[in-house]
Amino acid sequence: MTFESSLRQLKSRVFISHGRRPYARGYISYRQTELPQYIHREFPEGVLPDRWGMWLDERVIEYPWFLSRLPDTSGRLLDAGSALNHDCVLSHERLRNKTLSIYTLAPESESYCHRGISYLYGDLRDCCFRDEYFDWIVSISTLEHVGLDNTRHYTKDRSKNECCPESHLQALRELRRVLKSSGILYITLPYGRAGDHGWLQIFDAEKVQKLVDVFRPGSMRESYYRYTSSGWQLSSPEASRDAGYFDISQPPSNTPKFAAAESVVCLELVK
Repeated sequence: MTFESSLRQLKSRVFISHGRRPYARGYISYRQTELPQYIHREFPEGVLPDRWGMWLDERVIEYPWFLSRLPDTSGRLLDAGSALNHDCVLSHERLRNKTLSIYTLAPESESYCHRGISYLYGDLRDCCFRDEYFDWIVSISTLEHVGLDNTRHYTKDRSKNECCPESHLQALRELRRVLKSSGILYITLPYGRAGDHGWLQIFDAEKVQKLVDVFRPGSMRESYYRYTSSGWQLSSPEASRDAGYFDISQPPSNTPKFAAAESVVCLELVK
């Protein structure tokens, strides 16, 4: 065990022994320790095991959900938003035989070009790829940021401080354009009470339906998950319609137990 991993485990124990609240002391270390274990864990189709992803944010659902559904065949994969750009994710066996392109607003601190990954930077509403180029596209918790203030966390480009919440639909049209016929688009979004936090928006049933209508899938599967006292569990649109969001930039007086989205919708759309 390296010094770094030992220190991370120590900080994780601090988090566990001091209330286990989102972003409390040691939370980041706890997340770095626990999340990779879920990424490489089999993801059930139905009810999740008790205490799945306790005290972790929605990535503990989104990553294994996507990776469990991605076919184990070769082809071109687009990561629209750079959510996969982590060593613990890129090492997953389902990604080893994929030609992966990562498309996001600006360069990040980590890069894995040595893995053969292509990095491209730009606006998802105006992609540089030709029509029907990708076999699969994944957009994990990204569309909710399109057209809003992306200068808070993702870029210093002041032109990306916007207030155009409907423009994520243009990004969706672009993703459909560059996806092959019969290709699959995997999307995850925070779900619950519709709201605009300035840098992201929360999707409700009406917004999700509008997204589906714009994409016009030949077929689709949708799944809903919600954080509960037993960890993340399978949910439904009705059971998650009142779900909230913990925005760390605007902390409430009483910090909730969920670390970001209280509920997520996961969409598998076939062109």
